[in-house]
Amino acid sequence: MVRSYTKYEQTDTFGVVATATSNIVWTSEGVSQPGSSRPPGAGRAYAAANEEVLCWDVKKGELLSRWRDSSCTEEVTVICRNEVDPDVFAVGYADGSIRVWDARTATVVISFNGHKSAVTILAFDRSGVRLASGSQDTDIVIWDLVSEVGLFKLRGHKGQITGLHFLHPAKATEEEGGNGVDEEVDTDQAFLLSTSKDALVKIWDVNTQHCIETHVAQSNGECWALGVSPDGSGCMTAGNDGELKVWAIDLPGLGRADSLIGDEVEHRYLHERGTLYRQGKDRPLGVSFYARSDYIAVHGSDRAIETWRIRSEGEVQKALARKRKRRREKAKSDSNGQVAEDPTEEKVNITAAEIGEVIVPYVTVRIPPGGGKVRSISWMHIKGSKKLQLLVGTDSNLIDVYEIPQRSKSKSEEQPDYNRTFSVELAGHRNDIRALALSSDDRMLASASSGKSPIGGLKIWNVQTQNCLRTLECGKALCAAFLPGDKIVVVGTKEGDIELYDIAASSLLDKIAAHEGAVWTLQVHPDGKSLITGSADKTVKFWNFDIVQEEIPGTKRTMPRLKLVQTRILKVNDDVLSVHFSPDSRLLAVATLDNTVKVFFVDSLKLFLNLYGHKLPVLNMSISSDSKLIATCSADKNVRIWGLDFGDCHKALFSHQDSIMQIAFIPHPIEQDEKHIFFSASKDKMIKSWDGDKFEQIQKLKGHHGEIWAMTVARTGDFVVTASHDKSIRIWSKTDEPIFLEEEREKEIEELYENTLATSLEDDEQLNGDSAEAVAASKQTIGSLTAGERIQEALDLGLEDLELVQQWGVQKRANPKMAPPHRNPLFLALGNISAERHVLNTLSKIPAAQLHDALLVLPFSSLPALFTFIAIWVRRQWNVTLTCRVLFFMLKTHQRQIVASRELKSVLEGMRADLRRTLGGNKDLIGFNIAALRFVGERVDEMGIVRLEDVDKVDDGSKKKRAFVDVA
Repeated sequence: MVRSYTKYEQTDTFGVVATATSNIVWTSEGVSQPGSSRPPGAGRAYAAANEEVLCWDVKKGELLSRWRDSSCTEEVTVICRNEVDPDVFAVGYADGSIRVWDARTATVVISFNGHKSAVTILAFDRSGVRLASGSQDTDIVIWDLVSEVGLFKLRGHKGQITGLHFLHPAKATEEEGGNGVDEEVDTDQAFLLSTSKDALVKIWDVNTQHCIETHVAQSNGECWALGVSPDGSGCMTAGNDGELKVWAIDLPGLGRADSLIGDEVEHRYLHERGTLYRQGKDRPLGVSFYARSDYIAVHGSDRAIETWRIRSEGEVQKALARKRKRRREKAKSDSNGQVAEDPTEEKVNITAAEIGEVIVPYVTVRIPPGGGKVRSISWMHIKGSKKLQLLVGTDSNLIDVYEIPQRSKSKSEEQPDYNRTFSVELAGHRNDIRALALSSDDRMLASASSGKSPIGGLKIWNVQTQNCLRTLECGKALCAAFLPGDKIVVVGTKEGDIELYDIAASSLLDKIAAHEGAVWTLQVHPDGKSLITGSADKTVKFWNFDIVQEEIPGTKRTMPRLKLVQTRILKVNDDVLSVHFSPDSRLLAVATLDNTVKVFFVDSLKLFLNLYGHKLPVLNMSISSDSKLIATCSADKNVRIWGLDFGDCHKALFSHQDSIMQIAFIPHPIEQDEKHIFFSASKDKMIKSWDGDKFEQIQKLKGHHGEIWAMTVARTGDFVVTASHDKSIRIWSKTDEPIFLEEEREKEIEELYENTLATSLEDDEQLNGDSAEAVAASKQTIGSLTAGERIQEALDLGLEDLELVQQWGVQKRANPKMAPPHRNPLFLALGNISAERHVLNTLSKIPAAQLHDALLVLPFSSLPALFTFIAIWVRRQWNVTLTCRVLFFMLKTHQRQIVASRELKSVLEGMRADLRRTLGGNKDLIGFNIAALRFVGERVDEMGIVRLEDVDKVDDGSKKKRAFVDVA
């Protein structure tokens, strides 16, 4: 009989506040409740957490919502909020897909797929219905959120896109030059400003889909970031060596660009204003203008955020006047006071001022040590607060808020002080987690971290709720374990200390300088009365748990206290990397740096077995619950399974693509079959489960985005917990679903085939090597291929059935009692549905964003069948929008072949009159509704105007006290 195993699936992920892969977005929700006397909150922060987006309450540090699409395992690379509809967010992922999320329901509204590699930047236009996305594949795609399609792809940059911004020129409603020019944004006319790592800045005309202007943005190497001023009149690009270039944007000129087509004179809309230099020479990551005031924040990949201030006109004039005065005085002293006064110089021209006079450095915010390096910033605005506030995301898994006072009116030149006001940090470790330990009842999880900072961290989590119960400071942790009773956690550190922590009291009980080298490994004896530690000082030490009565100072009372007493010491020839007791307490396995594992008897410490075979050091090992097998994992990417009776190697398995960090059997399996099932975790980001009897891989668990450092298995194997360099702790739980090895292998082969198929379809460059500037925003995926196959299948079945039913209809006229024909069982299963309805249903089930790609899969030979059905739908006025979309797309795609085909011409001719009539009726209906809405809008506006005599009370200063606005 074929053996089945139980499947493990990821059920929970926690321990992440924010990952450095994406930007961070601040929103003002929850800042203040109307009518509430509570102090205002600090808004919400939307941050990436590997493949999820987390929404945090900045003030309370609470997690409010978690956005996760189960079909996507790729990392989030960019988040962008729609200013028109604040609940809509566009999120870009590392595989080039974009999902539009609704923040209220935490669900995906639309899913787009058009890029070959990670999305790097997203921008909404002013109306909020178009989205521009830039990617590492150098393409820019414009998406329409209403019709849910990619409009076109812009090609021209030769490097990763680093900045995108829509420019909307204002249209003047009165004659230019008149004083009362009432400006209103022209949403029809849109331009796109883009920067890329190829050091170019381009302006694209979105309507005509081409590039109208290109400049070299940076003088030395790449352009890394773009910031545009809130009014769109200027922008700043950031390059290497602290270079910031400032550009003026001629928006009125762009507004007239349409009328100047065909002009001989070349028009320029982007003008360089000058160059500023940052203090830091690191690579810049972001330039952000503050929308409410004249401040700019620039940050690189280091610890500093530099803020710049844009001076007012008066200040610039004063500065220029001072400069001119100094110049004049210098000239006077040079020529002994013989300088004639020049009256024309009196008026200072601001436009002639150097950019260094207009934009001046303000405050540099520095992140304290241990806070990590800045990866993303977002301006905050809290009502009633006079200070500037910055939301900062760093690479050490935390979100901070910094407050900077605005410039005071006094003339003091000293830098204002900034301070950190809020921080979201408790929900995760600052550094990588190096050790995990579960309590005996599997309810609590201890995670210990160590990193570049001088101190590590120890956190205790509730496994069920994933809440952090305790946070303690510890040394640089390398290993950890719960002591019997689950009240005390023991931690081994890089400094060679053993630290004991009382969880209930959140205190350090004892710190023992146990070894001279790092304590790489520790394990509690199966009887729970002692502990062993293995260290880089080539020793294994045995410690007994002792309760000593300690006097309380100043009293005669004593208090019981736990002490670790060293009893024995085992010296070996090399650094000890791992130690493990056999569950029957008979044997002790010690892995050393010389690639071997030595097995000793616990009672006499005599050598029993020497396990040779690994080519690199053994990093971890585990002994099965029946003490018969030992599995060792090594930096040579192999797992070896040995018998503990004779020390023979049963099997060597090439298991992973990188060093294998952890291996573990199920400690106390309930079923006999599971005795020899073990798990391995590696730096290749994978966890795998294995059968130690058949030497076969059972399952591959993907999910982590970084090297896996630590793993622990629950007592009965109900779940596995892993911790990784991506800062996340993931729980993989056992399901009721059975798993068969043959099926798993088939799935893997299919996955491999699908990946190669998708990449082979992506080669859409033209043969001569030159590609058009604007191309279709399509990308074939496995989803769109299968959708195309479904359409083809529905057409083949439907055409056959249509002919059958038509023949029966003809025969029925002659013979009314004729029995209905034998149709395909599929139609009967779907409730005796008609063929034309079935084809339409198949099309309507395909997501709008995938429809065009799916239709491209159909060969030209299936067009007559499709047009036959479209003619029926047009005649019956079924789903007019979808019908027209399919029809017009197919006409555009196959235009040349259709023109040459007589058969299709006749079909189209018959369709044209019906379609014109249907669309004309729809147009009239929409026009009537729009007119009615305008009328209702005008009525509402009229009711909103309140006359003075209707107002309750008028102050002496002729101020209205209150007015009632009645909106019907």
